[in-house]
Amino acid sequence: MKHLTSIAAVSILAATVLPAAATDITGAGSTFVYPILAKWADTYKKDTGIGLNYQSIGSGGGIKQITNKTVTFGASDMPLTPEDVAKNGFVQFPVINGAVVPVVNLPGVKAGDLSLDGATLANIYLGTITKWNDPAIAKLNPGVKLPDTAIVVVHRSDGSGTTFIWTDYLSKVSPDWKSKVGESTAVEWPVGIGAKGNEGVANNTSNTAGAIGYVEYAYAKQNKMAYTKMHNQAGKVVAPTSESFQAAAAGAQWGSAKDFYVILTNAPGDTSWPIAGSTFILMQQVAASQADSDAALKFFDWGYKNGKQMAADLDYVPMPDSVVTLIEKTWKEKIKGASF
Repeated sequence: MKHLTSIAAVSILAATVLPAAATDITGAGSTFVYPILAKWADTYKKDTGIGLNYQSIGSGGGIKQITNKTVTFGASDMPLTPEDVAKNGFVQFPVINGAVVPVVNLPGVKAGDLSLDGATLANIYLGTITKWNDPAIAKLNPGVKLPDTAIVVVHRSDGSGTTFIWTDYLSKVSPDWKSKVGESTAVEWPVGIGAKGNEGVANNTSNTAGAIGYVEYAYAKQNKMAYTKMHNQAGKVVAPTSESFQAAAAGAQWGSAKDFYVILTNAPGDTSWPIAGSTFILMQQVAASQADSDAALKFFDWGYKNGKQMAADLDYVPMPDSVVTLIEKTWKEKIKGASF
């Protein structure tokens, strides 16, 4: 687990908001992608001397900062529509695939002990299921001793791509959720307590008896949290594993998607994890600094080609080589003066 130590160390550096050196790459946004960016950055600096000053502030903040041109790249787990990409003069491309998992805090319940389906998860977050021994949960978990404990819903308080993945999934599996709440980086939550970032949701859930939250899988793994299994679109019960994340990502049609606009939730297939997603990088077509833009592209090129094992160690799904070829072709075509 040495990679977790590196992430923790980089987290401390990020939290102290150290000033960036002149050569450092600047980015902001997604907390979903933060563990792998931190790992890549640590190794990349040792290899090249160039650091990454990344603010893990949520996808909404990342979109705002790249729009205001205060960073070289923004990172969002909600892809922007081709219309929004064009309107803002952005280039959008995926950097990694991963997954969101439900996490719970119940005495005696370990990782994988519980299974949930989309409809039940939606009803928990709608506030219509309020106790852990509710018949709907019990039906999905025969033989599991469920306590008569109140469910404490934990959700994101900031604009979040993880929330987009979560709410997009719930909208696909629950007509009630779609009509009453819908999908976005920020929604009007019917119930629950808010926490900032994947870090905040992980901490709140870990410290609150009876809680349920949702985090990118690396956070559940790092914090040794009790995740649930899920019933997927095919009706099969699947655990959150690199294989089930890979299965969810396998059907993505990147080559035919304008501006790489692809959403992986509720993917078909017997072994697919249903709450999967990607992180997208947003950069300016005409950069404020060509040198900074090229430095960022070189970092992502390095990550695609040298960071696959690091990504796999954190249970992300690296982008296939064929997709990387498409991405780098897009850089050359759309980013003015790109010479990475």
